[in-house]
Amino acid sequence: MVDGAQDRGRFIVVEGGDGSGKGGVIEALSARLGALGHDLLVTREPGGTDEGLKLRELLLSADGAVWDQGAELLLMTAARIQHVKRVIRPALRAGRTILCDRFVGSTLAYQGAGRGISEQLIRGLHRDLVEDLWPDITVLLDVDPRVGLARSRARLGETGLDEGRFEDLDIGFHDRVRAGFLDQARHDAARTLVIDAARAPDAVRADAVAQVMARLEALAA
Repeated sequence: MVDGAQDRGRFIVVEGGDGSGKGGVIEALSARLGALGHDLLVTREPGGTDEGLKLRELLLSADGAVWDQGAELLLMTAARIQHVKRVIRPALRAGRTILCDRFVGSTLAYQGAGRGISEQLIRGLHRDLVEDLWPDITVLLDVDPRVGLARSRARLGETGLDEGRFEDLDIGFHDRVRAGFLDQARHDAARTLVIDAARAPDAVRADAVAQVMARLEALAA
């Protein structure tokens, strides 16, 4: 949890399965918050630092090395340690509003529910190595993975990005990931907004923006 005595900014994370529309929602939120005068930092995981970007290439490349699931977890965590200590915490202390594409919720869903790694282990690493930092608001874009994967594969084909490692995994994996995200939302309902991402992109973005604005107002009250 963000330490209110030490950190003055707000930390908003957008989560969801592949092809759920996170990028578009972050763009819409960025435009709205920027118009309201927020000092914004838009970032992503894995990434956010030079080290994180190098690890992103290693972890997401469809043609890259095949990692043991434990090694995959530790590399994701290593990228997050750099990201939190060098980027996120300083921005929060400066009073900035952070929009982040994925955070530890994705690790719990993909490496935890999807890969079968112990949730206790993942949460322990986050507590001990990542300062136990959690978002003020999590926006979960929920969509059937069959729909999301079709979108994501089309996007990868159009852009030529070599980031299809997880898209290549079987549908059972992606069903477990979705279930993992929804389980997190149930257990942290106070900080999680679940958005139906099967709708048209404009409707999804408008809904996400409206719900985030309402939640920010409640936090400021």
